[in-house]
Amino acid sequence: MFSDRENPTQPGTGMPNVTINDKTPPLGSDDSLIHKTELVISNVLRGGVLLSVAVILAGVCYYYALRLLGRVPPATFPDTLAEVGAGLKAADPVAIVTLGLLVLLATPVLRVAVSIAAFAIEKDRTYVIITAIVLAILLFSIFGIGAYLGRPGVTSMPHNRFGVLVFIALSSVFAGFIGALAGLGGGVFIVPILTLIFGVSFATAIGASIVSVIATSSGAAAAYVRDRMTNLRVGMFLEIATTAGAVCGALVSSMLNDTVLFIVFGVILLISAIPLVMRLGEELPRGVQNHKWAGWLKLPGTYSDRRTHKDIPYHVAHVRIGFGMMYVAGLISGLLGIGSGTFKVLAMDTAMRLPMKVSTTTSNFMIGVTAAASAGIFFQRGDIDPMIAAPVALGVLGGSMLGAKTLNRMSNVHLKKVFVPMIVLVAISMLARGLGWL
Repeated sequence: MFSDRENPTQPGTGMPNVTINDKTPPLGSDDSLIHKTELVISNVLRGGVLLSVAVILAGVCYYYALRLLGRVPPATFPDTLAEVGAGLKAADPVAIVTLGLLVLLATPVLRVAVSIAAFAIEKDRTYVIITAIVLAILLFSIFGIGAYLGRPGVTSMPHNRFGVLVFIALSSVFAGFIGALAGLGGGVFIVPILTLIFGVSFATAIGASIVSVIATSSGAAAAYVRDRMTNLRVGMFLEIATTAGAVCGALVSSMLNDTVLFIVFGVILLISAIPLVMRLGEELPRGVQNHKWAGWLKLPGTYSDRRTHKDIPYHVAHVRIGFGMMYVAGLISGLLGIGSGTFKVLAMDTAMRLPMKVSTTTSNFMIGVTAAASAGIFFQRGDIDPMIAAPVALGVLGGSMLGAKTLNRMSNVHLKKVFVPMIVLVAISMLARGLGWL
């Protein structure tokens, strides 16, 4: 376990003393095996993204090729796996686009499944069990609750103009860029853009927001994991809380008043941001002591900072409080159809005292899994319109990859200066929705 004696501070700064190329791995693990695990998970995310993009583009091109040839594509889209299969057999371009979106939605689930094998290779039984629990919750949500709450039947698709879809994709690039930097899913931008500018229904905008969360997570996390900035064990452990919360939120979402929820959580978010604002100039957390669970769960680690060309070791505090906050973050995601990345970053930065770069990159790693826990429900409800969600996914993926490259060159202080306005923007957006202004 790291201690202040083992990890002395720099004189006059209170910051950890770091050394170049001091790759301190999480406790009890072989560094080469951990690096292989990170590469495997990064490649799974990257492969899922590339495959989904290829399928989506093929479907969109086929759709508009039919229109140019004077053939009218279907005006409905499938919202069950059976309908997608039937559409593929009939060479339905919308079914092809939907398949590409399903590949994207399935990428976080596959990443969790592959992680079980990766931890097994490391002979880390604790995280094999933890990751298996996360996978079980995901599958239960998708195939259990999703099927129960779904609305079988075809759904109309009013938006199919090429110009509109291009503008949606371009708008989504910005959402993905900011989302990758701040650990958000981009929904805070996607929902207002779609509803206010393009006249998309709120339910469809929320469905596209869920897709944007997964796209941001998959696109940015592939780079963050490869560059060793994400704490995989922190992410995996906390995903138990976020996925369980997302399932509970989805179950009770129809029983609660969304108006009150948006207002309450908007106020909570503004209050929660106060400690972060007070430490706005702090580059690295100071005086952090490892929580007693941190060593057992192998949570302390290092991240590679390309800006300073150093590997920065860090401690992990208040694990139980962070776990509880993650459950609330998942609950919010399931209730309101948002990525709740702001709450995740706040939990890791404010409660667990992780460096801001680790908080945002680990949040990006997690939000896709949290969203996947409710994505199946939104899909089977008919809320994910493929001809709206497809340009959102493509734009967000491009923006998130650009954001991932940018974050590596930023300081933690500058990153906080990006994140704090995002908190305020998310809180105002939630309050506006609750008060009926959006």
